[in-house]
Amino acid sequence: MSDFIKTVLAVVVGIIITSILCMLLTFSFIGALASSTSSDPVLPRSGVLDLNMKRIALGEQSAPSNPADVFASMGSGNKTAPVGILDAVTAINAAAEDPAVEYIYLRTDGMMAELSLVEELRSALEKFRSSGKAVVAYTEAPTTAGYYLSSVADKVYMCSYHGATIMMNGVGSQMIYLKDLLDKLGVNVQLIRHGKYKSAGEMFVRSTPSDENIQQNAEMVQSLWKSLSGKICESRGITPERFDEIFENLEANLPEDFKELGLVDDLMTEPELRAKLTDLSPSSLKKKDLIFIPFTDYVTVKAKPNLKAKEKIAILYAEGDIVDASMPMSTGGVVGDKFAAEVRKVAKDESVKAVVLRVASPGGSVLASEKIKLALDSLGAKKPLIGSYGSYAASGGYWISNNCQKIFTDETTLTGSIGVFSLIPDFSKTLKDVGHVNVVSVGSSSHTDMYDLLRPLSDKEKDAMQKSVEDIYDRFVSNVSSGRDLEADFVDSIGQGRVWTGRDAMGIKLVDEIGGLEDALNYAVIAAGGSDASSYKVVGYPKAPTTAEQIMQMLGGGKESLALAKMSPLEKRMHSLATTFSSFTKEDATPKFYARIPYDIQMKY
Repeated sequence: MSDFIKTVLAVVVGIIITSILCMLLTFSFIGALASSTSSDPVLPRSGVLDLNMKRIALGEQSAPSNPADVFASMGSGNKTAPVGILDAVTAINAAAEDPAVEYIYLRTDGMMAELSLVEELRSALEKFRSSGKAVVAYTEAPTTAGYYLSSVADKVYMCSYHGATIMMNGVGSQMIYLKDLLDKLGVNVQLIRHGKYKSAGEMFVRSTPSDENIQQNAEMVQSLWKSLSGKICESRGITPERFDEIFENLEANLPEDFKELGLVDDLMTEPELRAKLTDLSPSSLKKKDLIFIPFTDYVTVKAKPNLKAKEKIAILYAEGDIVDASMPMSTGGVVGDKFAAEVRKVAKDESVKAVVLRVASPGGSVLASEKIKLALDSLGAKKPLIGSYGSYAASGGYWISNNCQKIFTDETTLTGSIGVFSLIPDFSKTLKDVGHVNVVSVGSSSHTDMYDLLRPLSDKEKDAMQKSVEDIYDRFVSNVSSGRDLEADFVDSIGQGRVWTGRDAMGIKLVDEIGGLEDALNYAVIAAGGSDASSYKVVGYPKAPTTAEQIMQMLGGGKESLALAKMSPLEKRMHSLATTFSSFTKEDATPKFYARIPYDIQMKY
């Protein structure tokens, strides 16, 4: 008996000791992450600014490294840091004037960024070159977007080794359709919409894309391709016609092909490249060693707000889906009530002299969009409100922002999508044929179970839903007509749910000027009566989550956060579609009206 008691006590003590050790390790990890951002790195007196796109996750706002990404990258040696586009551009601008920076060494393999952000980064590098300093690029396995960025360099070198997978195949769009699968599962999806191009939800009700969706995707792809290929051809001295032939005929397959075609300047092994970079660096010749300045360290030191300034320029970041209520902690999004509260807070802050609304949203809930728009309209009546469009500013994203005083967009932004839809799944067949469950409803009217998702809508109920959709669409058109000073009939003609690139949106007056976040900020400074952004404190709203907050989000998300970080692109795509569909089936997901870009748009570059 005594041996049994000893064994039990030993197990209990072991569990307690193990728990304490786990807690200590957890707090040590949290402390290490927090301390890693608590002090500024020390920069060398001179050297080469190393812009390795594999080491940064270029996004809208700078933030501490995501713990989930840290866990996912353990053992790979590929630690990345989230860098906001404005901070990246600010750092490159500083490097142009900094005698300590001899030139920029650009590596584009493994790049993690939306195309619009790459466009803004490329513009900054182009401006850096105009200062008289060089950009030297190196690639092993170029992609279309990666080469687009590399082509800005004075010299582009490529690895001479064979075996790398070259993914430089142009720009394309992929659409996934789920109707056949849903039919197998007995799910009937009922789509009510306005807009012949409003293909959001189309993947749930069709097996193949509509002619209108094929048309708009084809035109978007061509517009994006012209934006990318035009810059590449200009930099490399190639005619657009010849460049198109290279892709169509699959002529660029081997490193030797790239050199022969004039896409790169020379082929080199890593030791040869190292020697070339050393020859270009005066400090390396003196110290007989190549000195690199990590780009993330340089951003930390150089891209700091002016804390002494009393007056502010606010940047409101509307990034992600626009939603009515809080989404799961791991997913983010623009929550209508919360974002509207942020807008009102900025409007009341007398030290804020102008506001930039940075939109990187495909849209979402009409109700949430309307709440945000009303708050922004009120703010715009008091202070200059300038729009800046990132990867998306479509549907609800355009709804909230079209009344800005001036709108800047990237050429590769996807915008417009002026249309509305509602989607209601019906699981009655699934329950009956698959689950062998019968549901009987009793109500005071024949419509009390209309939104229970357990039977198909009647014709009268569909008509009622359609009436609401038409009313919202008319309101959307009216908002754009007023905000952009356009005739309602013209807005309707370019609306109908059609998605436009920023490049094409210029021609139909949905936007005012091609430019990035820095351009919008500089315009906001002038609108505020100033002349230089450095004389203002530039503050972002909402605040980027701290390391501790990200850890809590990760823990709150359970295993899902870590699983997402390790998913392949296809797995993430399917997970996104599943999440999208499940949002229509939750108990609290009463049928809503959506102003959102088509869920099936996925551009490959």
